[in-house]
Amino acid sequence: MGSKKRTSNLVAEANEVVGVEEENAVTNPIKKKMKKGKEKSGDRAGTNSIKSMERKKERKTVDKLRRHGASDADAQENPIMNLDSKVNETRGQMVASSGNALPAFHIDVFKDLASADASLREAAVERLVAELQEVHRAYEGNKELFESGLKLEAEKDDGLKDCAPSVRYAIRRLVRGTSSSRECARQGFALGLTLLICTISSIKVDSLLKLIVETLEVSASMKGEEVRDCLLGRLFSYGALARSGRLNGLCVSDPNTPVIKEFVSVLLTLSTKKSYLPEPAVTVILELAEKMQVEHVLNHILEAPGLSEWFNDAVGAGNPDALLLALKVREKVSVDSLNIGNILPYPFSPTRFFSSDHLTLLTQCWKNSTSCQPRVHSVWPVMVNMILPVMISQAEDVVSASNSLKKNRRNRKSSLPDEEIEKNVQNFCEVIIEGALLTSSHDRKHLALDVLLLLLPRLPASLVPVVLSYKLVQGLMDILSTKDSWLFKVAHHFIKGLSDWVGDDDVRRVAVIVALQKHSNGKFDFITKTKTVKALLADFKTESGCMLFIQNLMNLFVDEGNASDEPSDQSQTTDDNSEMGSLEDKDSGVMGISDSLKSWIVESMPSILKSLKLEPEEKFRVQKEILKFLAVQGLFSASLGSEVTSFELHEKFRWPKAATSSAICKMCIEQMQSLLASVQKMDVSPVLLQSSEFSDLGSFFMQFLSTLRSIPSVSLFRVLSDEDEEAYQKLQTMEASLYKQERRGGPEDFMYKYHALRYLLIQLLLQLLLHPAEFTEPVSEIIICCKKAFVLSDVLESGEDVSDSDVLWMDVLVDTLVSLLPQSSAPIRSAVEEVFRCFSYNVTHDGLLQMLRIIKRDLKPARHREADSDDEDDDDLLDIEEDEDDDTDEAQTVETGESEEQTDDSEAVVEVDKESPEESDESDDGMDDDAMFKMDTYLAQIFKEKKNQAGGETAQSQLVLFKLRVLSLLEIYLQTNPGRPHVLTIYSYLARAFVNPQTTEISEQLGQRIWGILNKKIVKSKEYPKGADVDNVLLVTLLERNLKLASRPFKKKKSSAADQSKKKQSAAWKRHKMLGSLAQDSTFWILKVIDASNFSEDERHSVFHAVKNLLTGYFCSKKCPIKSGFVREIFRRRPWIAHNLFEFLVDQCSSSKLEFRRVEALELVIEVLKSMISSTGSDNKAAKKMVKTQGIQKLNVLIKELVTNMPEKQSRQADVRKFCGKVFQTISANNLTKAFLKELMPEAQTACESHLGELFLNFKNGVQQQKVKDSA
Repeated sequence: MGSKKRTSNLVAEANEVVGVEEENAVTNPIKKKMKKGKEKSGDRAGTNSIKSMERKKERKTVDKLRRHGASDADAQENPIMNLDSKVNETRGQMVASSGNALPAFHIDVFKDLASADASLREAAVERLVAELQEVHRAYEGNKELFESGLKLEAEKDDGLKDCAPSVRYAIRRLVRGTSSSRECARQGFALGLTLLICTISSIKVDSLLKLIVETLEVSASMKGEEVRDCLLGRLFSYGALARSGRLNGLCVSDPNTPVIKEFVSVLLTLSTKKSYLPEPAVTVILELAEKMQVEHVLNHILEAPGLSEWFNDAVGAGNPDALLLALKVREKVSVDSLNIGNILPYPFSPTRFFSSDHLTLLTQCWKNSTSCQPRVHSVWPVMVNMILPVMISQAEDVVSASNSLKKNRRNRKSSLPDEEIEKNVQNFCEVIIEGALLTSSHDRKHLALDVLLLLLPRLPASLVPVVLSYKLVQGLMDILSTKDSWLFKVAHHFIKGLSDWVGDDDVRRVAVIVALQKHSNGKFDFITKTKTVKALLADFKTESGCMLFIQNLMNLFVDEGNASDEPSDQSQTTDDNSEMGSLEDKDSGVMGISDSLKSWIVESMPSILKSLKLEPEEKFRVQKEILKFLAVQGLFSASLGSEVTSFELHEKFRWPKAATSSAICKMCIEQMQSLLASVQKMDVSPVLLQSSEFSDLGSFFMQFLSTLRSIPSVSLFRVLSDEDEEAYQKLQTMEASLYKQERRGGPEDFMYKYHALRYLLIQLLLQLLLHPAEFTEPVSEIIICCKKAFVLSDVLESGEDVSDSDVLWMDVLVDTLVSLLPQSSAPIRSAVEEVFRCFSYNVTHDGLLQMLRIIKRDLKPARHREADSDDEDDDDLLDIEEDEDDDTDEAQTVETGESEEQTDDSEAVVEVDKESPEESDESDDGMDDDAMFKMDTYLAQIFKEKKNQAGGETAQSQLVLFKLRVLSLLEIYLQTNPGRPHVLTIYSYLARAFVNPQTTEISEQLGQRIWGILNKKIVKSKEYPKGADVDNVLLVTLLERNLKLASRPFKKKKSSAADQSKKKQSAAWKRHKMLGSLAQDSTFWILKVIDASNFSEDERHSVFHAVKNLLTGYFCSKKCPIKSGFVREIFRRRPWIAHNLFEFLVDQCSSSKLEFRRVEALELVIEVLKSMISSTGSDNKAAKKMVKTQGIQKLNVLIKELVTNMPEKQSRQADVRKFCGKVFQTISANNLTKAFLKELMPEAQTACESHLGELFLNFKNGVQQQKVKDSA
């Protein structure tokens, strides 16, 4: 019967309500049939007239009476009479009585209850409750009047007889609406039901419980979605009842009421229907418990039927909802109730609950809490609140975690010692996160990361190592290393949340970095292919944060966590204290941390300085701490124990119990070198160098090194030989002397020199420890140069002349600096470059030649090249003529390295730089005296060793690398000395090296580097060599060879098409274009230098001869790549060349057999002609005189040749006419027309009239008009 009644209600209401198909909670077959009729009826309801509404109501009333067997005709007439008089224009408006004074309830308010707008829903609820309150008050005043009026629905035995019919209808309607899935219907209808139950006390709770079950009963014929809607509707209805507060009032009014127990039992029964219902059902119970008194919770909720059994089965079934209810109820009542079962420890305490045994007992509960994913189960926030009741601020955590706990007790219900909190967190992570979740399915791994994100906001930095454990970090690395994994986005989200939690807090940052790297052996970013650690390292902004990071890395390096306290023993001296242990302890096999992690520690410490912006003093303190750590761990070891205390430095130094590997020591030394090199690059003014407040890191390092070596129980990590020890002591002594000289003051350039030499000595000292027995000789030579620098500074300060012996040491210095380049590290090279920069102005010609000879070197001599190579002439174009025997000896020396004494300085002499034999011998003798200028032998030894070790290819690559480093020195020289005559020598050697085809074949990088220096530092530089010291003969020679190179045509290799790939052809053509461009740019540069030099007349004739040769090749060869624009640019920039070659140029045009060359060159003739006529200065008269004498005659010959042999192509004919017009115009403008026509032969005039027409006639008529004017 109940089902038939609900069906009839739906049929009766189908034509009344708009859109109620989604609100209907009864999902029987009639719902589907009536859905379309509802929508159509709803659309018509807003537009029909009053009469149509009356007819509809009449039909509904008749249908109701027929179904219920009513036979009284008055029952059909009265509603119609009421509707005729009371119905309104509003859709769906109903009247509860036939009297005009009775309040009305508008059922259209239900439409807004499903709105997605929360404010609209709330307004609809308020209107609903207000109208029903008025209706109910009127009903209580006159029930008979309401009973005789229009019924919204048939009467039902629902136990709500004390309520007005509109209230009964609204309750049933609201209950059904909670089962609708349309928009926010469940929220809106549940809210309305809550307020209605709360405001109308006549609604009986027990009757409402029965009504909910009957209205939202699940039948066997329902499908999945229909079942879900009914179950959720019941859940929302129960929740509305719990939130209304009526149940709490029942407890107060009747302590023995069974309704609450029934309510809890019904919820427990409902929770067993579907897997998504237990948690919200428990939430409803908890909301009810929160509003009840403690004794009512104990007597009603905990005594509900089935609850005790539910708790008892929770552990075995793995019920997280039971655990949630138990924890929240236990928090409410604060007594150990036996009804909760063993799901909570007895007696209860957080320490007992978070014990390993109890957490293990609840393992299945943790695993089953994934049923609500992607949302986190409500039990986890409760757990987080228990384990960390209050957030510990990071500032307090740095001072003391226990103090911070005391200061923030306001928000805590209990206070736990730090040890207990740490123990609870550790058990929580080990048992739950690592043991139960991370080792299980993907869903549970997902849950583990989500739970940790919940934990982070309350987590003190001191507990980060507990949370970011080894298993967690390893799991993150496994997930993040594969982008296609299901959990990749989850893990990425966790890392982002972790980074956001760190924020600007350096304490958290340090803890997270150390935890991630410690458990990944320093490879977290590398394995996960992310930049997590790198980004965290880049965000250090304070000195305190850097110091904290350095201290943590030091502790991690020495493995402080595993270190045991060792007995201390006073040393024999009063300035140190060594903590010593037995030899058994020292050799007990303590493994410590891996070398991979140690290497990351060593590399990451200096890396924080890259983006760090601090005040100089703050940054110096950070640098000092880093340098001390690197020096202690990389250079020294404790002979007794693992700790040493220095009373002089007031510090304790620690080492790992396991001996540090040589690779880590080497890395420490390299990082020290890099740190000192970066400090040296900072701009330091001379005033600051003399200041007592200036903090010099190099000086601090040397003092620190000396102090540590003086401690008896501390020794260097390796034993030095006698020679190395002597060199070590010399370096220390010389550095101290240079430091005193630097602080004493003096000329600015000398202060910079002392500073640069000091840092080079420090770098050599570290290099000496890094590579024993390899740098003894360079150290000795540098020491000699430093002493000479002292002597030179004294000589300059005294005003005396510098002797040759004082200058010779510069060659020694350059030779020594260059010898340090082949196998040195980047910091050594940086120090070498700084010293070279400071002394570059003092570099001699011989010193430059030493470097340039290295650029010229080839492992393979020229005679070993392929005989059929068409590029064999390239290096001859800018070659330096040398004796063939010397070249052969040189090649043998570099190839075999057998002769150690053989050098040939004549190789560095340019063809025009011919020295006398006496000068050459003196230079060689000076070098051989000290045995410091054996660069050939030195290189030969290096490359012979490399060749023996790894083959000739390695030797070739080493030579290329050496050349690149020497090029850096040459680039520095060009930057500091752009206008010195030595630039020409550098240009000649570099140009020859670039033109040499082997340069690019061996290394494209080397060729590009030379090209860049030639273009940017020499050819296109604003400064260029000037003065009387410029070698004019060399300039002319370079001009001739560049013009020859610019005019050389492109030659394809004589090989078959199959052998010559397109790629090789493209590379050859590209190289040819680069050579042509270099030659042309060099020509302009050389002419600029020539123009600024004092050239004699004979030397100028050699320049004219070189350009003549260029023009001859241009006119005589079809393959000549020279464009007329190049020659025109020469003439435009250097008019004196154009004026001198005007007649030659016109003759070449007249006699050229190549028609296209003749036509192209016409522009050159016009350019020169204009330049000669419009020239100013001393050359003006001579130029104009030449035009009037030989120039006009030559032009007549050219024009005759052009018009008598007019080209066939129209474009060239146009060029000829254009040229003739410009010549006529120029001659007319300078009053030379008469002389021109006088020299022009009659047959030539006839040809001009024939081919040039009006152009020539106008020119000729202009002369006649001028004669008339003159006669007049």
